[in-house]
Amino acid sequence: MTPIGFSEGIVMPLLSALALAAVTVASPQTLPPAPTADPVSIVDAAAQTRGDRTPVLVLGSAHLSSLPKDFDRTRFDPLLDRLAKWAPEAIAVEGLSGPQCDYLREYAFVYTDTAETYCPDAGPAREALGLSGAQAEEEALALLDAATREPATRRRLAALFLAMGEPESAIAQWWQLPEAERHAGDGLTPDLVATIEKQSGKSSESVIIGSRLAARLGLDRVYRVDDHTGDRAGRVADEEAYGKELPEIWNSPALDERIARMNAESAALNDGSMDVVAYYRSLNSPDAQRLAMATDFGTAAGSTRYPATGRAYLAYWETRNLRMVANLREVIGPGTRTLAIVGASHVPYYDRYLGMTSDVAIADTQAVLAGD
Repeated sequence: MTPIGFSEGIVMPLLSALALAAVTVASPQTLPPAPTADPVSIVDAAAQTRGDRTPVLVLGSAHLSSLPKDFDRTRFDPLLDRLAKWAPEAIAVEGLSGPQCDYLREYAFVYTDTAETYCPDAGPAREALGLSGAQAEEEALALLDAATREPATRRRLAALFLAMGEPESAIAQWWQLPEAERHAGDGLTPDLVATIEKQSGKSSESVIIGSRLAARLGLDRVYRVDDHTGDRAGRVADEEAYGKELPEIWNSPALDERIARMNAESAALNDGSMDVVAYYRSLNSPDAQRLAMATDFGTAAGSTRYPATGRAYLAYWETRNLRMVANLREVIGPGTRTLAIVGASHVPYYDRYLGMTSDVAIADTQAVLAGD
């Protein structure tokens, strides 16, 4: 359904007539402030005056796939405690949605191997249920509208989420089942149960933080908001040259400093000399974010040696982040308190683009991590 808005062809004549009539009755005090260099600031001011903008917490993360297989996941509990205290009503992660994965597979001639690299395989669940991704989502939304979450409903939702391409949501449902109820049934085949259990063991921030926190808070879903449809924005004619030139653009003493810092902190996390909360406070610190921008996107943007390669990379990155934040804004909607877990290099772009919205208030990540 298209929202009601100001259609130029139909409404504008009426608005013009109303505006002319209002000239004789409106006092100067009832008119909006005079436009500034950014007229949208009028909207910002109006939302701020109302006073209940939606808080959004952006948590930058390393990709935890590099964790040792024997890493004790309970070490993440203090981090989850702080995030739970902040009480998000929705959790968004860096993953591609089911509909986008279907699109990427349909347009594989443009997005070569993208779906295979970044998308879960929803095919077995769709085959087991006899449903398409869209049909699975339609049924899931109907079940989520119900007030109760009986074990059979949770098993069904877990199967539907797998068919939708949302394994983190399936895991969150699975973990909210009592141990005795974690079995096949209600569309969840033994093979699908095995898939959930395998996915549950993945070293991924989307699972270790996103799914675990969602299950703890009783949330039904973990929203995937990553985007690769904009990859074509950075398309280059000579991919071989691009692959050689980009590392040369990045190469700098500052990059060496950044890599040394990242390696030292990862080693400290792995050997237990640095706790998880301290690790995340460092990842999300202003210094770490400035260093990431200077050694990655800043060098690309300012490259005069290989300007075409640098600008292509920047086009891809900016397009991706704009669409990620648009997907996140959809999750936030008219007022859903949201935690966004994303790779740490995305955080400054999340902050910038979320800061352009009028009805969102960005939470202080360092204060949350400090337990304030």
